Amino acid sequence: MLTSVLREGIRDEVAVEEPLEIRVDGEPIAVTMRTPGNDEELALGFLYGEGLIDGPRQAGPTSELEGNIVEVSGPLNREPANRRFYTTSSCGVCGKGALEEVAVKAPRARPGPFLARSVLAALPERLSQPAFARSGGLHGAGIFTAAGALEIVREDVGRHNALDKAIGRALLDGLLPLTGSLICVSGRIPFELVQKAALAGAPVIVGVGAPTSLAISLAQEQGMTLAGFARAGSVNVYTGMERVQEP
Repeated sequence: MLTSVLREGIRDEVAVEEPLEIRVDGEPIAVTMRTPGNDEELALGFLYGEGLIDGPRQAGPTSELEGNIVEVSGPLNREPANRRFYTTSSCGVCGKGALEEVAVKAPRARPGPFLARSVLAALPERLSQPAFARSGGLHGAGIFTAAGALEIVREDVGRHNALDKAIGRALLDGLLPLTGSLICVSGRIPFELVQKAALAGAPVIVGVGAPTSLAISLAQEQGMTLAGFARAGSVNVYTGMERVQEP
C-alpha cells in the first residue's frame, strides 16, 4: 500500500507503515510494523516461521473496524517462548541461541536442486516489484522454481514481513516445504531471512545485497546455498556451492 504526500510542492508516493497485531484464538501473540495488505499471509507466515503452526489456518480481520488486527484460528503447536513478540519493520529478533533452535525445527536441506550460476544471478531482475518502482520504499521477496520462474512475490516496508507474506501464501497454496524452490530477496540477507527460508524448507536463498556472518553460519549448518550481490549478471556464492553449476 502506498500513500501520496506533498514534497516541495510535488506529490510523492511513499510506503505506508502501520502496526499489525496477530492474535490466535483471541490471544495477542505478536505485533509487527508492516505495509498493509496480505495481512493474513503475513500472520500465517510469521507463525509458521516461529514453529507455532505447521499447516494452513483460518485467518482474517476481527472486524471491518479493526483493520490492524488479524485473528488466526488455533490451537498453537506449542506455547511461544516469549508470551508476546514485538518486531519492527527493519529486523526480527534473533540471536546465536536461535541457531540451535532452527537446527531442531528444520532438517538439513536435501541435495539439489542443481542450477546454473546464471539462474541465481538473474533472479533479482525477475523479482517483480511494482510498488518499489513507484515509491523506492519497499522490500521484495520472491519464491521461484528451480528453473528461475517466479511463483510468488510480495512487497513490504519490512524485509522479513515480505518473506513472511510470501511463505504464508505458499502455505495456503500447499507448496510447503519449499524443497525444490529458490528464494530471492531484494536487499541484504540477515540471519532472520535465512532462518525463515530454512524453516520453510527452501535450500537456496539469494539476495541483492550482502549476507551477514550469522546468516552465513546458519546456511552452512543447514546445508543451504546462500548467494549475495546478485546483480548485473554476477553473483557471489557463500555456502552450498555444490548446487551451483557453471556458467
